[in-house]
Amino acid sequence: MFKAKKVSKMFGGLAAIKDLHLHIEPGELVGLIGPNGAGKTTAFNLMTGVYSPTEGELCFVGENVAGLKPYIITNKGIARTFQNIRLFKSMSVIDNVKVGFHGHIQYSLFSAFFHGKTYRTVETEMENRAMHLLQIFNLQDKRDELASNLPYGEQRRLEIVRALAAKPKLLLLDEPAAGMNPQETKQLMALIHKIRQDFQLTILLIEHDMSLVMGICERLYVLDYGRIIAEGTPEEIKNNPKVIEAYLGEEALHA
Repeated sequence: MFKAKKVSKMFGGLAAIKDLHLHIEPGELVGLIGPNGAGKTTAFNLMTGVYSPTEGELCFVGENVAGLKPYIITNKGIARTFQNIRLFKSMSVIDNVKVGFHGHIQYSLFSAFFHGKTYRTVETEMENRAMHLLQIFNLQDKRDELASNLPYGEQRRLEIVRALAAKPKLLLLDEPAAGMNPQETKQLMALIHKIRQDFQLTILLIEHDMSLVMGICERLYVLDYGRIIAEGTPEEIKNNPKVIEAYLGEEALHA
């Protein structure tokens, strides 16, 4: 479904990403891990059009999407969440979800202005679908609250709901468990499993919580200083000397 070929990103003389190679098959749940500053979020920004690669190709279902605008990439079927929550905090919970539908709105400006039949039909469908998504994440009772008033864990879940509203084929989750307590993290793991199955999603996630990564991902890529240093199953990655060194230091290899 997705393939990165020799992708690099330079900021001046600094290589944030260098010769990135990765592939994701339809239906997979893949993790991208690495130390702080390894380039993980930069990789997501390249995949979603926030940055254009200095070189290389980013192929999504056979099409090179490198350098396309973020809204075009979203409309093609890639949606994401952010490491730092980026909700519309002065808008209600349900309106945040409705924003995610913008690429699929099928009424004209004329119909919207005069509230024609097509406008009313589409708005009703959006309302119903938004409520369905909120129910999955147990947020239906918060529909009219401001996003800024939600507890941190619920804001994290709302951001995933908004991404799902874009009807993605590939969902990118940037540290979805950041700031969550162990119980919230456990619930999130169950939710990720559920939405993957119910929505037939392919998922790539960045995460520092190793219990989540090892418990949910089928394959892992490890990024260090902008380069992939390992790829494999969670068990293979856990015992890889290069990964141990990148995370824990060379001393750990001889402990």
